[in-house]
Amino acid sequence: MATPVDGEGQPSLNGTIPDPQTKKLTDLPTELLEHILCFPVLKHVDICNVSCCCKRLHDVCHGRGKVWGHQYKLRWPRLQRFYRQNESCDWLREYKTRHRVGIQIRRTVESISKRFFTEVPCVGQVLGDSFAEIESLGMPEHFCEDELLFILNSDKRKSLTLKYYAKKILYFLRQQNILKSLKNFLEQPTEQQSALEGAVLVDQYCNPLADVTLDSISAQLDEITEKVKKMLRIKNPSHPSLRIAQGNCSVVEDFELQRQVICALNSVLYEQLQYKGNECDYYNPLNSYIHQVLLRRTGIPISLSILYMTLAQRLGVQLEPVNFPNHFLLRWCQKPTGTEDIYDFVYIDAFGKGKQLTAKECEYLIGHQVTADYYSAISTTEVLLRMVGNLLNIGKRGEGNEKSYQLLRDSLDLYLTINPDNVQYLLLQARLYFHLGIWPEKVLDILQHIQALDPSQHGAVGYLVQHTLEHIQHKKHPVTPEVKRRSAPEHLEVQYSVGLIMKHKRSGYNCVIYGWDPKCTMSPEWISTMRVHQLSNGANQPFYNVLVQDGTCRYAAQENLEPHSAPLEIGHPEVGRYFSEFADTYYVANEELQTRYPEDMDETLCTVREFYHRLTPSAGNQEEAPTTDQNNQQAMSM
Repeated sequence: MATPVDGEGQPSLNGTIPDPQTKKLTDLPTELLEHILCFPVLKHVDICNVSCCCKRLHDVCHGRGKVWGHQYKLRWPRLQRFYRQNESCDWLREYKTRHRVGIQIRRTVESISKRFFTEVPCVGQVLGDSFAEIESLGMPEHFCEDELLFILNSDKRKSLTLKYYAKKILYFLRQQNILKSLKNFLEQPTEQQSALEGAVLVDQYCNPLADVTLDSISAQLDEITEKVKKMLRIKNPSHPSLRIAQGNCSVVEDFELQRQVICALNSVLYEQLQYKGNECDYYNPLNSYIHQVLLRRTGIPISLSILYMTLAQRLGVQLEPVNFPNHFLLRWCQKPTGTEDIYDFVYIDAFGKGKQLTAKECEYLIGHQVTADYYSAISTTEVLLRMVGNLLNIGKRGEGNEKSYQLLRDSLDLYLTINPDNVQYLLLQARLYFHLGIWPEKVLDILQHIQALDPSQHGAVGYLVQHTLEHIQHKKHPVTPEVKRRSAPEHLEVQYSVGLIMKHKRSGYNCVIYGWDPKCTMSPEWISTMRVHQLSNGANQPFYNVLVQDGTCRYAAQENLEPHSAPLEIGHPEVGRYFSEFADTYYVANEELQTRYPEDMDETLCTVREFYHRLTPSAGNQEEAPTTDQNNQQAMSM
């Protein structure tokens, strides 16, 4: 019997003679091969391996083909909006670039905690340096942002420190880009500046991590505009405003037709949609953010006026902003264009449900007379200065916590971008940075600018310069952080450890420990104010630094704390600065915190095992508590 052969005289594996017409994989049409290689189970490593098999597959997997395009879109779907549909692109090159950017960004973010753990973790020198590192990569900004978002959207309970700094870098990066957009906006001719666009830029700068775009805001206003047109159609089917297309700047000249628009706008905005002035919570910064005004349907006079004025303009009625003291208004001309007589205008109070006022009635709003200058129309730039000024005042009124400081910093940045030579606010910005202990080099630049603008400020400037230079010198010789070992004799009374989730016995708040002292280290004034002497052990007991669920940081006495019976995540913005992971019943200290408290994590694991095992019901009623071995395995995996 003849020996079985395979193909051209080669023996077959199963002893049969194959059909000479049998096709190999590489004989398939290119379209079919691309379809096979685009199966979701195949990753970029698989495609690399396939393309190395032979020239035929290498050609199918070429950079501009569907295979690498599919891999790119599969791995980074958020980036698709940066490419036109069916765009011819070297997807392999794009893939390599995006992959390389991802590695560099992650390294940069990972290094921040090690370098700046002792610094105030705010936008400033820390993030300025990191931002410069990212810029030096010379890579597309949207690649950098995409990697930061990828980090933030990963497993919720893990990589908390990485996410903490990624979020701050993203915050800073977006704010820098928004400032560029604001500067470009301010350079436009005055007649081309839209109050709505300016308000959106202010909103974006103060909320850089929110998804706020001019397009999305405009789309919501388009919907309101259509509701007004629907009402107008019922009253007057031939009204010219019904024929105004979106984006058209047509003006309705007839006063009676304008009045119909205003009536329909008031009906839709205040009766149908229930917009109103926020009298109960007037100083909430959300009242100034246009996306929040649309979401919550409430605001303050200036934000509601911008909304009202924009809607009226889309319907052919021109209203002008009026910088009236303590109560922003709009004016509606009742006479031929060009008049400046304050009595030729009706004044609209958008905060007061669109109420129409005479010049005299406007004074009743504020309780005193004003000069005619206060009834004049103002520019878009002046509108933005007033809006940002409101936010600045809210920041000043704040409680001195991180949120109020951030608002004060953001509003100062915006104000000085619009009006860069305001000495009063430049000095406030320098003092704020100095108080927070951040970005001393920036403080010196600000002070130098103030000195050039107003030499009479020499005294205040000189004081800040001296102390800022001392701060810079101090930074060159950083103090080695204190290492606290539980085994030290002076620490034997410390019962709890970092990472434990606690409950305050008196106040009832939930918190996580991120530091401790064997005795109270606060000043006598603080001890007196907080009535520490009324505690059983007074100040002569361990005190703990805790991050509280409500976003505050507190210093709590040991006798007032107890382990939480049902541990839960602590929604504090600073958790990631100290902890790398939430492990169901406790937080895992990051490398930097463990360096400070090298023996605490073992103590935390021991406490968790003993305390929660004791609280777990018997096996007959619920699932068994984790065994010691299981806990050890869990601890090792962290």
